[in-house]
Amino acid sequence: MTFLRLILALAGLATATGAEQRPNVLFILTDDQGYTTLSSYGNTLVPTPHLDRLAAAGARFTDAYVMPQCTPTRAAFLTGQHTARTRLWHVIPWYGTPWAPVREPAYAELLPRDTFTFPKALRAAGYVTGMAGKWHLTNGADGNYVALKPEAARHYGFDFSAPPGPGSQNEGDKHVDYLTDHAIAFMRQHRAHPWFFYLAHHTLHGKVSAPVALVEKYRARGAPATGLHNATYLAAIEHLDHSIGRLLAAIDELHLAERTLIVFLSDNGGIYQAYDVKPFTEGPGTATQLAVATEEFRNAPLRAGKGSPYEGGIRVPCLARWPGVIAPGTVSAFPIHVVDWAPTILALAGAAPPSAQTLDGTDLLPLLRGGAVPAHPLYWHLPLYDLRWGATPCAVIRDGDWKLIDYFGDSFDAAGRYRAGARVELFNLRSDLGETTDLAAREPARARQLQSQLRRWLGTVGAEIPGANPHHDPARALKETRVKPSHLTVVP
Repeated sequence: MTFLRLILALAGLATATGAEQRPNVLFILTDDQGYTTLSSYGNTLVPTPHLDRLAAAGARFTDAYVMPQCTPTRAAFLTGQHTARTRLWHVIPWYGTPWAPVREPAYAELLPRDTFTFPKALRAAGYVTGMAGKWHLTNGADGNYVALKPEAARHYGFDFSAPPGPGSQNEGDKHVDYLTDHAIAFMRQHRAHPWFFYLAHHTLHGKVSAPVALVEKYRARGAPATGLHNATYLAAIEHLDHSIGRLLAAIDELHLAERTLIVFLSDNGGIYQAYDVKPFTEGPGTATQLAVATEEFRNAPLRAGKGSPYEGGIRVPCLARWPGVIAPGTVSAFPIHVVDWAPTILALAGAAPPSAQTLDGTDLLPLLRGGAVPAHPLYWHLPLYDLRWGATPCAVIRDGDWKLIDYFGDSFDAAGRYRAGARVELFNLRSDLGETTDLAAREPARARQLQSQLRRWLGTVGAEIPGANPHHDPARALKETRVKPSHLTVVP
């Protein structure tokens, strides 16, 4: 080999090695998994040793936030934008409460193919990208609740999408093993190249299901067959934890641990109590008292659960491990939001969005590396009714220890009683994590300041602040329907 060829070969090797050393990202998003379902967050009913090991080897975030339901969190994660911008603040396919006192703004009913997603930028930067599991951002040709169709994956930034698993995702182990197998196979196939994999589990979404032997194990220990902390729910947590152990073992076997960021996150809070929706779907829609239909797992000390603007609906477990970057045993109380992960992953990959693309999140790399990022408020726009969770149109701001909920026209109190009229609620999360004491009347100046700050933010993102509904019908005020009335704008 000539000297020139040797230099060129070494240069090529250096380039390839540099590309290979860019960190991989395994992002695990679970479904309806509440804050207290991990041992490291206080769960004493189910051991979660593999998730505990992940926390011990990296960071545990005590103040990690998402949107309160499935579709909105998934949209915010992939786009890096608040749902106030994308209009994907509502679960799809369409349903609504079109005769309520407050007008629900029209929401987007799918994620368009031409939407920027950060996996598109990763692909452009040379990453191999893949996903497996719950999609819930389109209906029809490209995929649905269960999965993104493999042939449509490229339109959303993925080189690979696992096909739907065998049978129903509501049976057996809810495809936990199937999806984990695909993640491991992807890592094996692409271990020589930088990769991103989005593993979106169906567990713990209802209908909760788990391997029979594990269910029987918890029944034998005295867990009830149904209801709060039932055996199937506990078994599903253990089975999910086991799958995390399989992933960690595969990464170790492939010698990828030191250059792989693993993030574990839930898409919304867990279901402590779900309300009976029949009075609003089958009845006239005039009921004004919520009644509990099911109970699954307590979110205490957090208030409420899935679908709610209270902490139990939006604060979730979040773990991150990256050996050599994240110090083992880190516990961070810095408030982070699901929109922060897009700019963070792009930054670590050396990738960037198009110049005109707005990302609403904050790059968390300095925080992961043991430094700091500037304190900033977090925002939510939740302009919808969903009575199974007691939700009415509102927006939320958290700034430091303070949190304000701005109800645009009506609400339900802690006892499930309907209250007409706009109002704000103010909580100090440092002294009252359970949001038991509304301080709005005691701190009127602070409440006004936070509401004004929240309203200004809504204006900057072009969000519609819901007002009185011109089609309000007291005879069916809280009637939920899946048939869109003609007076509503059709949004693609």
